[in-house]
Amino acid sequence: MAGRVQGKVAFVTGAARGQGRSHALRLAAEGADIIAIDICEDIETNHYPLATTADLEETARLVEKLDRRVVIVKADVRERSQVFDAVRRGVAELGRLDIVVANAGICPLGGDVPPQGFLDAVSVDLIGVINAVEAAFPHLTAGASIICTGSVAGLAPGGTDNPENGPGGAGYSHAKRGVARFVHDAALQFAPHSIRVNAVHPTNVDTDMLQSAPMYKIFRPDLENPTREDAELAFPAMQPMPIPYVEPGDISNAVLFLASDESRYVTGLQLKVDAGALLAGTNSGAPA
Repeated sequence: MAGRVQGKVAFVTGAARGQGRSHALRLAAEGADIIAIDICEDIETNHYPLATTADLEETARLVEKLDRRVVIVKADVRERSQVFDAVRRGVAELGRLDIVVANAGICPLGGDVPPQGFLDAVSVDLIGVINAVEAAFPHLTAGASIICTGSVAGLAPGGTDNPENGPGGAGYSHAKRGVARFVHDAALQFAPHSIRVNAVHPTNVDTDMLQSAPMYKIFRPDLENPTREDAELAFPAMQPMPIPYVEPGDISNAVLFLASDESRYVTGLQLKVDAGALLAGTNSGAPA
């Protein structure tokens, strides 16, 4: 079924690469115009490089190749005024706003990350989500859909908040737990206005966040300088299904469903795209 979000406008944060770019392109392929933002700078406590301005421009080129309109803005989701300005600019040019994909995130893992890494993770991964939703909300009307990127780390204890992962890992888990709670409570508040709020919680996704030196070290602490090939041997331990990770497109499929009218009565959902990663910590709900 083509055109599942035809004529709509989607605001996507962290859109320069990875999941954000994938979401922008999937929505554009189904008929949406895109407002795309990214910080396009590194964050000191996050020990892998973030996207660049060239990456964001490439996202725009790929959206336009799909014959959709796109507005790109270099903006830091931690900075409320920058997010508000980006949304206002996008809506002024594209005329409306129907879909919010609050996706921007960092994962500053490692025992060498200073305490500031906790604050940076929370500021990007939780406050950045809230800033995106707050900036978009005045432009949303009945039928709008808000999708927030969570993580299995926010739904399972002992993930990135393992003390060996440092303050940034603790901040990441805290933020993703906060996203899940925010989605639940916002969905309740916005439901009378027919504005839906849902979360997608991925397991490991094959993006630059996963394919990074700090992440390789988390998965292969037995090695001093593990490579991607070394980490690939350990990645499958995360999921009962025999895969090392999911692809960005797998998450984009979930985002598209939640953005489309196919999910028009779905709100407050914590949608796991995790290849079974959280099954060990849950039960069927059947009586004992």
